[in-house]
Amino acid sequence: MVEMSREDFEDAVRDALDSIPPELGELMDNVVVLVEDDGPEDEPALLGLYEGTPLTERTDAWFGSLPDRITVFRNPTLAVCHDRAEVVEEVAVTVVHEVAHHFGIDDERLEELGWD
Repeated sequence: MVEMSREDFEDAVRDALDSIPPELGELMDNVVVLVEDDGPEDEPALLGLYEGTPLTERTDAWFGSLPDRITVFRNPTLAVCHDRAEVVEEVAVTVVHEVAHHFGIDDERLEELGWD
């Protein structure tokens, strides 16, 4: 397990978000990105989670809903990585993966694109 402070991990998440092309970042709508230490009880090894309504499924009835949530889980990520560089890379992949869900891209398509 890699040792990394929460602050450094949050910086890695921030850097991953900053690496998203601006034209895509501008299209992200009503979404918040969070860092939690541990994954959900029923999936403790989960690295990231998107909760919300993908942009491709939103209708007029969606207006005024609470923000979608992208959560990146610190401890499971640190547990699967061997060094800080790998943590940074894994965080970037996780952020891209969860942002893709926000845009309506499912796991099957992400795997086809090489983001498994």
